[in-house]
Amino acid sequence: MPAQIDMHLIDWSRAQFALTAMYHWLFVPLTLGLGFIVAIMESIYVKTGKPEWKRITKFWMTLFGVNFAIGVATGLILEFQFGTNWSNYSWFVGDIFGAPLAIEGIMAFFLESTFIAVMFFGWNKVSMKFHLAASWLTAIGANLSALWILVANGWMQFPTGMSFNPDTMRNEMVDFWVILFSPVAVSKFLHTVSSGYITAAVFVIGISSWFLLKSREQEMARKSIRIAAIFGLATSLLLAYTGDSSAYQVSQKQPMKLAAMEGLYNGKKGAGLVAFGILTPGKQAGDGKDAFVVKVEFPKLLSFLGYRNQDAFVPGIENLLNGGFKPEFSATHLQEKELALPVTEKITRGRIALSSLAAYKTFKANSDTARCDSALSVFNANFDYFGYAYLNDPMSAIPNVPITFYSFHLMVFLGLYFILFFIIILYLVNTGNLDKKRMLLWTSIWSIPLAYLASQAGWVVAEVGRQPWVIQDLLPTMAAASKIDASSVIITFWLFAAIFTILLIAEIMIMLKQIKIGPKDGGIKNV
Repeated sequence: MPAQIDMHLIDWSRAQFALTAMYHWLFVPLTLGLGFIVAIMESIYVKTGKPEWKRITKFWMTLFGVNFAIGVATGLILEFQFGTNWSNYSWFVGDIFGAPLAIEGIMAFFLESTFIAVMFFGWNKVSMKFHLAASWLTAIGANLSALWILVANGWMQFPTGMSFNPDTMRNEMVDFWVILFSPVAVSKFLHTVSSGYITAAVFVIGISSWFLLKSREQEMARKSIRIAAIFGLATSLLLAYTGDSSAYQVSQKQPMKLAAMEGLYNGKKGAGLVAFGILTPGKQAGDGKDAFVVKVEFPKLLSFLGYRNQDAFVPGIENLLNGGFKPEFSATHLQEKELALPVTEKITRGRIALSSLAAYKTFKANSDTARCDSALSVFNANFDYFGYAYLNDPMSAIPNVPITFYSFHLMVFLGLYFILFFIIILYLVNTGNLDKKRMLLWTSIWSIPLAYLASQAGWVVAEVGRQPWVIQDLLPTMAAASKIDASSVIITFWLFAAIFTILLIAEIMIMLKQIKIGPKDGGIKNV
């Protein structure tokens, strides 16, 4: 049996990491997209030579710079927590997880920090084309940073390309390219960065709409809206495509998360996709209650999206708890598979793996080769269920269904809203009628927080939906934390909450001040 775990410490460690991650993600999405929008605007300036495009570029570049600086600060604190609060996790998979983080620091971070200096201070000091290249490389560097972070996160959702070393008690990388090009990692990267592009596009449209409402810098505002609307519409369609790809990977690799996303307790063939629903309060697996108070669904769509077969069986939460069904695969996955095991059996096999690993260490220390090899064989046969050894109750394998369900559907609803939003904005700005639509201009401003809300909801689905796992099926959250005093985590939680809130308020104030100043010759004025 695993050692006693301090759940108070676990809860506060999770809360602190969630706090840091959510604050960090308030700054990152804008950086990912606004860097490219600025580079596009500067490309137009270089091509046309018109000074007005230089003014427009410098204005949005200033807002990019403010956001970029604070995003870096919060990101560093986030990464440090893997060593302070999650040292067991770092030890267990540091050889794998550390690689993309190291590449992110060496390659992407230095690429950004080198060229961002040219981007901000190189005007009239380097050639126009060299400055343009610096702007594009800064934007690319920001996205490369996201790539390596998301590769690491994708590996946590679907661990692959590794081998466990029983002598060091660590997982070791055996194929870097399998990790990098994991379908989960690729889908996660494309879906996440495209959500950042939408956030940036909505931000530019919203701020530009404020200028139109105030009858200031109207030509700049129209030009900015046109660029942002085209960029936003293209990337919102990419977001929809990658969202389908991401959900498909979830259905294949994390069926419990999919069941929570759809509030599906009892699986069925030809399962429908919930368009709108209200979950039954207090619903628990196996209690016999209906999952929904009310719901509207698209018939058979969940089966089709999840398995590319409208009649495929989609397992629900209770099916995944009790096992006994045969997992479905898409047409591209033709392999046969055994009946799914109940969680109780997975827990039993996980504990066999844990005890046989301990026996292996003992037999090896005593040079008992025969028994050592036998114990290792038993361990390897049960390694896939290693993480289940730490679960004391099968019900703990179920994530928080209401949070996952509502976050997922909020994200999808807002994603569809933004596609329609960009189409309307682009049509009106091209026909010259946008200035007259004051209600729509105000809607554009208030759409800015909605973009951030959608982005945050996506991360809630990804992280809450995979609980109780830090590494899917391999390491639960409760076994990943450092053995430190909970009071130190509580103190730093409130310290970080205060610091991040101050940083957020400071950024908003600086941003608002720069927006009120409007486009000038460039640079941050009167800060």
